[in-house]
Amino acid sequence: MTRPVRVLAALLVVVLAATGCGDGDPAPQPWHGGRIFLATGNTTGVYYQLGGGYADVISRHLPGYEARAEPTGASVENVTRLAGGDMEIAFSLADTAADAVAGRGAFTQPQPVRALARVYSNYTHVIVRADAKITDFAGLRGKRVSTGSPKSGTDIIAGRLLTAAGLDPDRDVRRATLSLPETVKRMRAGTLDAMFFSGGLPTPGIADLIAGAPGKFTLLPIADLIEPLTATYGSVYTTAELPKDAYGTATGTPTVTVSNVILVAADMPDQLAYDLTRLLFAYQGDLIGVHPEAGNFSRQSASGTDPIPLHPGAARFYQGG
Repeated sequence: MTRPVRVLAALLVVVLAATGCGDGDPAPQPWHGGRIFLATGNTTGVYYQLGGGYADVISRHLPGYEARAEPTGASVENVTRLAGGDMEIAFSLADTAADAVAGRGAFTQPQPVRALARVYSNYTHVIVRADAKITDFAGLRGKRVSTGSPKSGTDIIAGRLLTAAGLDPDRDVRRATLSLPETVKRMRAGTLDAMFFSGGLPTPGIADLIAGAPGKFTLLPIADLIEPLTATYGSVYTTAELPKDAYGTATGTPTVTVSNVILVAADMPDQLAYDLTRLLFAYQGDLIGVHPEAGNFSRQSASGTDPIPLHPGAARFYQGG
């Protein structure tokens, strides 16, 4: 059901309640009939895990609402479905969200989305099969490479990294746009030589891949690509070391990172946006129990969503209103 239809349905319920259809005080009539859908990502990624935890927090602690996390192709798809009224909350990489509000990249016009919070950072994983004998990023030339699900933030970052390294993403590698579960399956089978994934630490699907075949897969260092990236896209990208204890590797891996944001529609009522933001912090301990990345943001850091505007309801929360 699209947003306009759901709004009409909710208004009809309000009218019926106001005209006395029911005994006693009418029940609260929440936005969209009380159903909140969260656009997350691949089922073996952190978005899906945290989205499920956040949905559970909403359902248990926001009276009148029931929330459900939906698996998706991630960032670009999430923003598109959020702007189209198919979802109420969406996880997204900050670079994709910045493109959305500016109407560039995958988006032909500005999208009506706003941020509730900047949360943890995604680490770009570039993983190669040891038997493919790829020792550096340039070695991806001519190889079979998965750049992530179609319409995902991973696919965007992969394309930008390949371009920054002087490789044409569609001509210089044998590119496949596959979900994380399918990518892992093909890496194990040897029908892919390399893969990209942008995710929190640890990403369950990647942990399973590396732990299931010790010594057969290697993480490539890519932090040296940050200069051409920032020259083109600004400070949305940073670098960090992917720590060795994330996947039990021998050493840490210098890589490119980008923060994640939680988005809602620009027309979400201010009070609902305020309450959804409040829940992130009131029950942050519950979210950490779902995945440790939920501990990697604070009230201070979460408000720094620029260039993605904060929703006014979220801004009121951070201002202590």
